[in-house]
Amino acid sequence: MGIEITRQQFEPAEYQAFAVRLRESLRALERVLARPGFGEGPTSIGAELELNLVDGHGRPARVNEAVLASAGEPRLDLELNRFNMEINSTPALLQGTPFSTIGGEFREVLTRAQQAARQHGARVVPIGILPTLTTFDVLADVMTDRLRYRALSKALRDSRGGPFRIRINGLDPIDLGCDDVTLEGAATSFQLHLRVNPNRFADFYNAAQIATPLALAVSANSPFFLGHRLWDETRIALFKQAVDDRRGERSIPGWPSPRVSFGHGWVRDGIHELFAEAVSLHTPLLPVLSDESPMAAIAAGDTPALDELRLHCGTIWRWNRAIYDPHDDGHVRIEMRALPAGPTVVDMMANSAFLIGLTFGLADHVEQLVAQLPFAHARHNFYRAAQDGLDATLLWPADSAPSPRPETVTSLVTRLLPVAHQGLVEAGVAVEEADDLLSVIRARCDTNTTGASWQRHAHIVLEARVGSRAEAMHRLVDAYEANVVTGQPVHLWPLPR
Repeated sequence: MGIEITRQQFEPAEYQAFAVRLRESLRALERVLARPGFGEGPTSIGAELELNLVDGHGRPARVNEAVLASAGEPRLDLELNRFNMEINSTPALLQGTPFSTIGGEFREVLTRAQQAARQHGARVVPIGILPTLTTFDVLADVMTDRLRYRALSKALRDSRGGPFRIRINGLDPIDLGCDDVTLEGAATSFQLHLRVNPNRFADFYNAAQIATPLALAVSANSPFFLGHRLWDETRIALFKQAVDDRRGERSIPGWPSPRVSFGHGWVRDGIHELFAEAVSLHTPLLPVLSDESPMAAIAAGDTPALDELRLHCGTIWRWNRAIYDPHDDGHVRIEMRALPAGPTVVDMMANSAFLIGLTFGLADHVEQLVAQLPFAHARHNFYRAAQDGLDATLLWPADSAPSPRPETVTSLVTRLLPVAHQGLVEAGVAVEEADDLLSVIRARCDTNTTGASWQRHAHIVLEARVGSRAEAMHRLVDAYEANVVTGQPVHLWPLPR
């Protein structure tokens, strides 16, 4: 989030000074973006993978700090809860075999993390939401002992004026409260970073918004939470509510704006409008000032760090988020945050290839597409995809009125796979890499299998065998992990026998 957080208490004057600095940062960003050639360069991708640590019974293992110390791996880091960790990949050019490169790096770091975890009686499992979680695992004492986590939790809790509330519908609706943001740590994701040229940011961002519901539906991997059978991607609803800082009941839907959202409209100009929106819609949570004056940096011909603006936007979680990076003369990225962790590396690389390929494939036609797809319908698609996965019906642009029109996810994905393939190849990805990864997506549609559907079916088998939902969840984690170890994509996994 830019600036290191070293305290939890702030004075009113600090919030005022921070707000002034945010406005100055927006002016500086406008100047930076106007510089000839700023941010131009080859397209690259990077990724972050959040993980769960479990013990011998498939229960959360609160040993992330010990595992990190034993691993001695700089690409491995702590996450919000003591049973969470994160792997950060090295950025790769979107040429040749970038997904194989990133996938190979994840396998390498996962192996080291597994070796370190075993030293502490734990195992590493990439999964959207761990099925064995209980309310005991979302209490305050599960939070990783870092001041920035405690400061963020306090700021969100103070802003809300009470406990966080989770209400999610499903086969077993859930309604519970929690005093800290530890509920957020129950949801683990696979996040992509796509570097784009600033002058094409709006095209690629809007294309990513259109493509994301399809990629989410075909990659769903989070059907359970605290023993409740909920959405295919329960993680989407859980994360949104776990950090909701709004107070009480809201008479106007969507107001005030939630900190986690799909967005508020199509981007018409460029990345600056998303940062300006973030400053206008959301009060600062952590008003920590750096020593840099952004406009003084501009006057000196430097690339400003814009630490305050990056810190502020780090407390606002759009599912596709705008990123400004000042390093190496600066560039901009789209952080794609919607995909879940797991099941296997090949599954995650296939999800990545489909989402990025479809984004590229749609970007050159995006002006026509946004005219045919009102933003409210794109947002509707996102939440229907999260709720129903491959069984969802989405609204898709049509060349003639009325537009959009309802189509099933499987028919849409099957029809758009050639568009994603063309997008990848024209971006520079090798034909063989595009073929291999997108064939995984096609096979999921053909077999109607995602990580979420496999978990649901496996749990039915196991619960019928053992007669206990809780025990079936423990055995589900064991069966899931055994399949992960094979490296086979989820559509090839057998159900437990």
